[in-house]
Amino acid sequence: MAYSFRSRTDADLEFSASELTGALGDSVTVLPLLVALAATTSVSLPHVLVGFGVFQIVWGLYYGLPLSVEPMKALIGLAIVGTLTYGELAAAGLLAGGVLLLVGHLGFVGRIQRVVGEPVVRGVQLAVALLLLEAAVDLSIGNPPIAVAGLAVVGLLALAGYRGESALVVLGLGGIAAVATAGLPTPGIPEPAFFPAGAPSVSAAAIEGTVAQLGMTVGNAAIATALLCGDLYDRDVSADALSRSMGVTCLAAIPLGGVPMCHGSGGLAGKYAFGARTGGANVLLGVGYLALALVAAGAVLSAFPMAILGVLLVVVALQLARAAFDPVSDGRSLAFVVGVGVVGAVVNVGVAFGLGAVVYVGLRRRR
Repeated sequence: MAYSFRSRTDADLEFSASELTGALGDSVTVLPLLVALAATTSVSLPHVLVGFGVFQIVWGLYYGLPLSVEPMKALIGLAIVGTLTYGELAAAGLLAGGVLLLVGHLGFVGRIQRVVGEPVVRGVQLAVALLLLEAAVDLSIGNPPIAVAGLAVVGLLALAGYRGESALVVLGLGGIAAVATAGLPTPGIPEPAFFPAGAPSVSAAAIEGTVAQLGMTVGNAAIATALLCGDLYDRDVSADALSRSMGVTCLAAIPLGGVPMCHGSGGLAGKYAFGARTGGANVLLGVGYLALALVAAGAVLSAFPMAILGVLLVVVALQLARAAFDPVSDGRSLAFVVGVGVVGAVVNVGVAFGLGAVVYVGLRRRR
């Protein structure tokens, strides 16, 4: 049975089994990344989940579509591996939010994407994937048998055709182990606070991370998502509108304990693949995140097996690396992706992004 309502965009909001299963398509990489971030930084997981819950609902109602609300993966990945402190992550998210709001308002998103070049953006994705793999190895070394068992579960699920859901299954197993160790958490409402995990800290690393993230966000979260809205849902949503909504999300959520968030073409495609057709999927998922925030206790998080966390990062890293290589269609683009990715992983993501953009523009002018 499905229940339908109307949003302000005159699109149906359905609440059905397909909308519920579709909602899960956006949580495949979101929850593992958030748990990894909370386990490796001072971030408050309940506050972060509240942010995701609220903005899933807000943008689902506003657009009338199952738009994705995801972590900004470059910034979150850099925080997980220790390149950014939480304060630097918060500062980078606010900077990114301000820029996205401004360029969306001025209509600059398309121009920025043309200057940066998609191969450079994909190279940043690969760099973050490589850094996550490195962190996964470090976390797994402490308990190799658990890590091997987790990888075996992922492999079996992939062979059975459930590769996308494998991260959620492993996350669930880790959660069960954590509850068995720490006991059932007592539900509690996250305390309202201004920057509950620490104040923003502007630094060179924060600025470099912001620049690298903006390249990914403009290409994947704004332009590619706008195209998918038309391809999958026959809806005209501009990239500049998506840029503005991402800017609002970051500027509103981060001061209250949230993390940098964006829309994403992968999450939107995931929701569609699992059956979501309206913003009702966002409402259902948002309510789920808010409910989870009530029981995301620190004791359970502390008891979460680090080796399982390493397995989660492997899955996320492979998904991110796959997204980096999927659009590559020629040797020059492949060279850019690999070159930027390796330099970013070995030297610095910001440096790799800057060098890649300069080389890309130079070669294009020569042509």
